[in-house]
Amino acid sequence: MNTPGLWRTIPRKSVVIFLLAVFCIFAGLGFANDVIDMGLQPPLRFAVAVVLSGLFAVCYAASGIFLRARFWKAFLPLFALEFVCMGMLGHWLPEGPRPVQMNASEVGRLQERLVFDGLAIIVSICLGYVGFVYVSISEARRHGRAQTEKATLEGEMAAAREVQRVMVPEDLPRIDDYTIESIYRPAAEVGGDFFQVVPLKSGRTLIVIGDVSGKGLRAAMIVSMIVGALRTVSGYTEEPAEILGELNRRLCGRMRGGFATCLAVRLEEKGRLSVANAGHLPPYWDGAEVQSAGSLPLGLAESAVYEQTSIEIQVGGVIVLLTDGIAEAQNEQRVLLGFARVESMLRGGATARSVAELAQQYGQNDDITILSVARLV
Repeated sequence: MNTPGLWRTIPRKSVVIFLLAVFCIFAGLGFANDVIDMGLQPPLRFAVAVVLSGLFAVCYAASGIFLRARFWKAFLPLFALEFVCMGMLGHWLPEGPRPVQMNASEVGRLQERLVFDGLAIIVSICLGYVGFVYVSISEARRHGRAQTEKATLEGEMAAAREVQRVMVPEDLPRIDDYTIESIYRPAAEVGGDFFQVVPLKSGRTLIVIGDVSGKGLRAAMIVSMIVGALRTVSGYTEEPAEILGELNRRLCGRMRGGFATCLAVRLEEKGRLSVANAGHLPPYWDGAEVQSAGSLPLGLAESAVYEQTSIEIQVGGVIVLLTDGIAEAQNEQRVLLGFARVESMLRGGATARSVAELAQQYGQNDDITILSVARLV
């Protein structure tokens, strides 16, 4: 555990009160020393000794908190400094001579001094303990609130992971004439990538892949909204461009400054595919980009229009859909994996799994999602 980091999380008010409590407790040693010296210390030496006792105690406490097992690195110099300071104080302001006999006035003065020292010791100890109790109670409450917030957040994250498990299906439906391989590797507990394989009423299949800006719980909630809308929209239109247009209209004004890229591909018989793109990476057909018109991501402009492209892949041909987390993988030297290397791998016949594994090993910084669709017959 990083103790200095933990120390910095404590409210400044609690830190100040804790150090003041340490000062009060150990300042009592100065009053106790005056009792031992029978009140013979000069007033200035007495006051300085009380202050130095408290200040050095604060320094010892801080060194123990921040340095832990290495506290001796500060303890030894502090101890030497305290020894020197107290010695110099005794040299500059020596005690008065100890009387052999005391008259009534001297006895009265001594009694007053010792009563003052005793009351000062009681007050300093009480103030110190009050400070310790205050810090203990306030930190216990803060810890309780933190644990409650942590439990709430963990519950929300668990719910978000369950939502995302549905949003990123583990078991894909069987598709006549095609085989699909999918790999999904989130960069955090909850990612912003998503994909869906939706059987259509006509018997054809719609594949949608996308990437929501941001990560975490907010991204997961937007993904759930997109997938829910996708299921509804694909029930009354099967055209990829129209589906993206309707998703865009539903998302505009509800993204809170964010956006989502999306690629929709409809699989048809005999290797025919219909493709529409909303600001996403283009698909790769046997390692080469499928060119399409540029378009805005979802949720930015309600007037955005999406075009549809048709292609036909041969038997054994492969079309790959992916997110930018693969090409943006970054090694320790901050060098990107890059699109050129990804394209080279795809042209060489690399599988979706091998591409994803390379990106992870290279240095994953973002969610990784890749789907490959191969025509069988």
